[in-house]
Amino acid sequence: MTGHVIPREQAFASARRVLDAARDRRDRDRAAGRLAPEAELVLRRLERQQRQQAPAVERRAAA
Repeated sequence: MTGHVIPREQAFASARRVLDAARDRRDRDRAAGRLAPEAELVLRRLERQQRQQAPAVERRAAA
C-alpha cells in the first residue's frame, strides 16, 4: 500500500495544472459569450469583491 503514495509536491502540481486548464476554458467561453448569464453575474460579483479587497491586502502588506 505504501508504494501508491503520491508526493505532496506532485499532488499540488497536478491540482494546479487541472485548475489552470479549467480557468483557461472558462475564460475562453466567457470571451466567446458562451457562459450562462447566471455564471457571468457570479463572476462579475467575485471580481468586484476581489477589487475591493485588494487595497486592504496592500495596506496590510505595507505595514
